[in-house]
Amino acid sequence: MNSMKAAVFVAPGKIELREKPIPAVGPGDALVRITTTTICGTDVHILKGEYPVASGLTIGHEPVGVIEKLGAGVKGYREGQRVIAGAICPSFTSYGCQDGHPAQDGGCECHGYKPMGGWRFGNTIDGTQAEYVLVPDAQANLAPIPDGLSDEQVLMCPDIMSTGFSGAEAANIKIGDVVAVFAQGPIGLCAVAGARLRGASCIIAVDGIDDRLAISRRLGADVTLNFRQVDVIAEIMKLTGGRGVDSAIEALGTQGTFESALRILKPGGTLSSLGVYSSDLRIPLDAFNAGLGDKRIVSSLCPGGKERMRRLMNVLESDRLDLSPLVTHRYKLDQIVEAYDLFSHQRDGVLKVAIQPF
Repeated sequence: MNSMKAAVFVAPGKIELREKPIPAVGPGDALVRITTTTICGTDVHILKGEYPVASGLTIGHEPVGVIEKLGAGVKGYREGQRVIAGAICPSFTSYGCQDGHPAQDGGCECHGYKPMGGWRFGNTIDGTQAEYVLVPDAQANLAPIPDGLSDEQVLMCPDIMSTGFSGAEAANIKIGDVVAVFAQGPIGLCAVAGARLRGASCIIAVDGIDDRLAISRRLGADVTLNFRQVDVIAEIMKLTGGRGVDSAIEALGTQGTFESALRILKPGGTLSSLGVYSSDLRIPLDAFNAGLGDKRIVSSLCPGGKERMRRLMNVLESDRLDLSPLVTHRYKLDQIVEAYDLFSHQRDGVLKVAIQPF
């Protein structure tokens, strides 16, 4: 067998399942047979043409699978081993990586920085919504899956869990802090879980869907606010005695959520932005205190690499968190167009979709 099925970006609004050659394995690479993958909100941005990628590119960036073949020089792994790789798969050789910013890795073509350069699957190289994926710099990026964890338990590690946790980490959360998380999609839900693990004493979750707010409570939210039913800004200021929250995490990528997060942030607080924005952002002068409120705005692209993945799986293996309930729908790769239609239109209570090629 020399070919495989793969979900390919054709043009804005069009993704097709096509036959493509199975990638050849070069030195330092690993060919992974995908057993489970998923669709991300960023893939929907690609589908809509809001984020440009090359026509014919296999998309997807969340691989769970089995090593099919190892390239020369890849040590410490074996064929047939269950593994994941991060959605961000840096080379760990660039200046950006060695300066502590691996997600902004310049990649193999230069030694400097490249915005989002560590995100290669489904962005600059063929991705994971296929029967096989070629993992570059496999020594640095393949993480063995503990025997006790299922595919669906670790499916959130490559991106959603890592991203949500990075939002909590970047938010400078200290023990006893009050934290607000805007939007309770999969990333926002993981940000709630991350804030709880970081030691927040009160976590306020904001969304417009009650079912998602209920899941947020299960993952650690203390207060849930439906923005369709209450004035969120007024309610949060009331809950905090007019002080504002210590940290706000924005997990959607709209002007409204970003501005609301800034307005309920205390002077000296941190706004951690995880959203993928498709238009220019405006910073309101009053909410930003004319630039004199000591407010900190920070954006994050989730870390990758095998050590990051190992730590995330440690959290799951220790039973401190179970994210498998986020998988609400399951499809075969042959049904990928149908799965995209469901996910992109957010029907039927969908959170995450598990895609199984075989």
